[in-house]
Amino acid sequence: MLKLCGFRISNYHNKVRLVLLEKGIEHDEDASCRPSQSEEYVARSPMGKAPFLELDDGRRLTESQVICEYLEEAYPQKPLLPRDPLQRAKVRELVSHIELYLELPVRRTYGFVFFGRPVDEAVKQAVEKDLAKGVRALKALAKFSPCIAGPELTLADCAAFVHLPLVSLTTRLAYGRDFLDEVRELKPYLQKLGERPAFRQVNDDRKAAQAAAQKK
Repeated sequence: MLKLCGFRISNYHNKVRLVLLEKGIEHDEDASCRPSQSEEYVARSPMGKAPFLELDDGRRLTESQVICEYLEEAYPQKPLLPRDPLQRAKVRELVSHIELYLELPVRRTYGFVFFGRPVDEAVKQAVEKDLAKGVRALKALAKFSPCIAGPELTLADCAAFVHLPLVSLTTRLAYGRDFLDEVRELKPYLQKLGERPAFRQVNDDRKAAQAAAQKK
């Protein structure tokens, strides 16, 4: 049986988990795998990152989007990519924009937002400029009709659901405003998406994992 290895606070772990649940793929989960540079861990995930996927035959895959693409190809019964080649590419384009131009830039503020490090104003200014371009791109590419890439649920929805609320939270804490408020369709879309059983389960499990971590 497939095994997803990572931790439930991770948005990238949760993206893969959403794909597994939405596609109805039977799997196990090891939610205790935190990134590590130990020899044992690197033997399983070469960059020491999470998540990674252990296949039935003992082989492994790393990088969340690679894992999602593998699951789409290996388990095509419930597709999360359109059949049309251009529309498939547009879904991938949206995932790339969300991760590279919104999720990744905002990570540069985590040190002072979540871990108590001194605020770096130069970093704040640079991230603000990058996020402005990322928000502009999201407004241009997102369809919300009703899903983010069109009428059907896709891998882009799995990415949006785990990444964009974190962008909203981080910008509120770092800048005193939610940069994604400009995308007026976003909050109703995320709320509706969260009503799907798989999305609700992943979100509830993330909250429970965060609560447990705060008690330690």
